Amino acid sequence: MKITEKLLAAEREDRLWWSFEFFPPRTAQGMTNLVDRIERMRRLGPEFVDITWHSGGRTAELTTELVKTCQASIGVETCMHLTCTGMPREKVINALEEAKKNGCTNVLALRGDPPRGQTEWYPHPNGFTYAADLVRHIRQEYGDYFEVAVAGFPEGNLQYKHSSDKDNEIQYLKEKVDAGADLIMTQMFYDVDNFIDWCNKVREAGVTVPIVPGIMPIQTWNGFQKAVQMAQTKVPQDWMDQLEAVKEDDAKVREVGTKLVSDMCRKILDANVGIRGLHLYTMNLERGPKMILQELNLIPQTQILNPLPWRPSLTPTRRAENIRPIFWANRQKSYLSRTEMWDEFPNGRWGDSRSPAYGEIDGWGPTINFKLDEAREIWGEPLKYDDVCNLFSRFCLNDLKALPWSDQPPARETSVIDRQLAMMNKIGFFTINSQPAVNGARSDDPVHGWGPKGGYVYQKAYLEFFVSPDNLDKLISRIELNPMMTYYAVNRRGDLRTNTHSEGPNAVTWGVFPGKEIVQPTIVEAVSFMAWKDEAFELGYQWSDIYEKGSTSQQLIKDIMDSHFLVNVVHNDFKNGQDIFKPFLDEIANESAIKDTTKN
Repeated sequence: MKITEKLLAAEREDRLWWSFEFFPPRTAQGMTNLVDRIERMRRLGPEFVDITWHSGGRTAELTTELVKTCQASIGVETCMHLTCTGMPREKVINALEEAKKNGCTNVLALRGDPPRGQTEWYPHPNGFTYAADLVRHIRQEYGDYFEVAVAGFPEGNLQYKHSSDKDNEIQYLKEKVDAGADLIMTQMFYDVDNFIDWCNKVREAGVTVPIVPGIMPIQTWNGFQKAVQMAQTKVPQDWMDQLEAVKEDDAKVREVGTKLVSDMCRKILDANVGIRGLHLYTMNLERGPKMILQELNLIPQTQILNPLPWRPSLTPTRRAENIRPIFWANRQKSYLSRTEMWDEFPNGRWGDSRSPAYGEIDGWGPTINFKLDEAREIWGEPLKYDDVCNLFSRFCLNDLKALPWSDQPPARETSVIDRQLAMMNKIGFFTINSQPAVNGARSDDPVHGWGPKGGYVYQKAYLEFFVSPDNLDKLISRIELNPMMTYYAVNRRGDLRTNTHSEGPNAVTWGVFPGKEIVQPTIVEAVSFMAWKDEAFELGYQWSDIYEKGSTSQQLIKDIMDSHFLVNVVHNDFKNGQDIFKPFLDEIANESAIKDTTKN
């Protein structure tokens, strides 16, 4: 979705919006940590993020990889920077093709700064001289596929040496817009009066495209000083007085800086210049932007964070995807990789189960997303069956940060059923996925909500777990007493047991929204369950392999994977969802009775 379309939607809904900028770090570990940070900061509700491009394309591969990750896995609309500096035309073309391939429809076209170590800027002999040239090229080659943003300089472009150039900066900006630019993203500034005056002059020049103000949080005194010096940004004297007074205390600098920047943002939003949003230069840091949003009382809306109960992917083949099997709920990246080659994806649901490629694990296979030492630190060294029970139980109670099947803590809605899940795990039902029943929660409900505002959402209670054959037999005998409960159970060899006679999908999540058909985004069905079981057991074996070969811990977990069944249970009466736990509670009561008899 193009940025201007998102801004128009926010205007129609009479809400403010915000966005973040990130840059590719220099190391592989830095990239991993940044992806984790963007994942967390997505929960702050940005309309989009943009990813910088170093002059000469030094970070070209990192930039395009980060754009791909944001679009596909994190599911946040992304704008890719693209500069003229040191870029031959073929490099520009390759960058644009990669962006299009990854579903990125937004580009920030920049001339760029001189290469590091140079003071003069020279065009590449086979490249573009000005940002306007780059805009024209994009329009000529791609029509309106890309939305093109350009830079605006409220305090003048530093590259203009002559006063006449500085005076003509707004005219140069208009030339970029006339070449086909759709919006303006500004350089950082702290002089709000100058910014508002500049906006008025831009409008007087006949430029009507949206202006997106670039906001730089004040995170530390040294960082503030460096940013101001590099950009030669004007700082009001009263700001300097307040910040210098606390410059020895970084926490205080951040506190004072947050208040100053937030007050500036309020003035921008209250000014009559048509601006209803803020673009925050994060410097790849989390706390500063979050503090500004909190100070401004900007709270993410459910329809932005959760348009579906799972995180949508924004790549071209998946933008229309609105149904997924629930089994991969905790493994987004694995699901995307696993289904990439399924035939005719999407075909109205989420893939064609008749495809010979359906369900194949890719060449890399599923992986536990923790290094060896970290995994051992999280899960310790279980020596007996009860130790495994305790690990799963602790995870359900949010006392363990991850399981091999889920590298994130339990979802917020798990708190509704966490005690029941903990009790199940204590007696050997190792839960790896679940959802509580929901009967008509508002779509903006902070725990269960998803989708457009003004709607209502529903869920059937669902459980997925590993269990021993003996406990499975006892469980099935109890499940079959309740005609509203359906199950699938499969062991590592693929022996399937079920009481479901329909081959069609069972919708376990749905929503009712104004002006739309009923949306059924999460399903259970046999074919996809059988595809998932290979991955589920493989992750268990990988868990065992973090321990020394032949050790008690390794053998314990391997024995569990060799002998246990993977089971999913759906309680189809969403009005009485707590009933899904009755067979397990009966088993708990039965075990307690046996123990009491033994004691007597």
